[in-house]
Amino acid sequence: MRGARGLVRRGGRVAVNPTILLVGTADTKSDELRYLGERITAAGGTPLLMDVGVLAPGPYAPAIANTEVAAAAGCTLQQVLDSGDENSAMALMARGAARLAAQLQRAGRIQGLLVLGGTMGTDLALDVAAALPLGCPKLVLTTVAYSHLIPPERIAPDLMMVLWAGGLYGLNSLCRSALSQAAGAVVGAARVAEPPRPERPLVGMSSLGKSCLSYMVRLKPALEARGFEVAVFHTTGMGGRAFEALAAEGRFAAVMDFSLQELANQVGGSCVTAGPDRLRGAGRAGVPQIVAPGAADMIDFPTWAGAPAGYETAPAHAHNRLIASTVATPALRERIAAEIIDRVAGATGPACVLLPTAGLQAWDRPGEALHDPEGLAAFQRALRAGAGRIDLREVPAHINDAAFADAALAVFDDWLERGLIHRAVA
Repeated sequence: MRGARGLVRRGGRVAVNPTILLVGTADTKSDELRYLGERITAAGGTPLLMDVGVLAPGPYAPAIANTEVAAAAGCTLQQVLDSGDENSAMALMARGAARLAAQLQRAGRIQGLLVLGGTMGTDLALDVAAALPLGCPKLVLTTVAYSHLIPPERIAPDLMMVLWAGGLYGLNSLCRSALSQAAGAVVGAARVAEPPRPERPLVGMSSLGKSCLSYMVRLKPALEARGFEVAVFHTTGMGGRAFEALAAEGRFAAVMDFSLQELANQVGGSCVTAGPDRLRGAGRAGVPQIVAPGAADMIDFPTWAGAPAGYETAPAHAHNRLIASTVATPALRERIAAEIIDRVAGATGPACVLLPTAGLQAWDRPGEALHDPEGLAAFQRALRAGAGRIDLREVPAHINDAAFADAALAVFDDWLERGLIHRAVA
């Protein structure tokens, strides 16, 4: 069926001529934005330019002027300029740009997002991308792609990034290469994107993969047999971030949050983190959550960087050339347990914690590199100390044993029977 603006929709997907919201500062990046618009058109899309610059008018009229962006933030462009400094000015423009982008997407006027920027533009881009739903292609072309400057909690679950190599000032052959790839990528994504339209209620589950945590092998088919869809998130920082973002939006009928080493990493100071709000999203949204401290006994670090200070001689397991783990000290495990208790206790919906007493991940079994009975005992004591604040249920098994998965299903089935978990699609 041919719709408005030359769109051809097949099965709900945009096939040709998607409109891409192109966002940038026309006062400082006019040549780059013009080139991006040309490449979007060449790829079969239609650019819709939003100017978020505040210093001066650009050399051509955008579809959405900076004055409109400021108005969407609740102020005038002059008030943006008078707000204090470039940081406060861009924060206001980010607020307006995010609101306008969300409105355009809800109205069906855009099918994708492409934002261009250095650190200032990227700061704004993260807010705009976060305002758009999962399944709407969003790409940031940035000089700080994948940088440690970007906190995980600000990254949208399906955000794409392209490094803007050699693009700090003006067009050149390196810059054109990055710009053209970004334009092609977002147009291509918008053509074939399938926004999530679940036909069954969705259970969100966290894990590290079968080599470390394997309960999902038993749980996924069992939950599917009960009429649910299951999405398993890889908790190596960004996976946990996506899990938290979707849980906070109420996308899940329930969660089985059984891999908490991102929280352990946050407490232990590791860079492998999902941000400070890990284990809070589902609770704040009232989503039923069954929690277990899988892998909460270890601290991750980049294999290539070596063990963190204080852990140089501690037992370690190198999973691959990217990520390795070392055992958390008993004192740190007590702090981790306290955080788990506090966060679960703050849940506004049904919540319980399953404690597998025989171990928390594959590498802590006897004979494995991270086996530490003393640390496990300290963690269990600390978690039991919070039993008066949370629903704590001990499971006399290892987390990877069938008995643990069966215990989780028993809680799930009980909540399902009592109407605490709904079968309706969110």
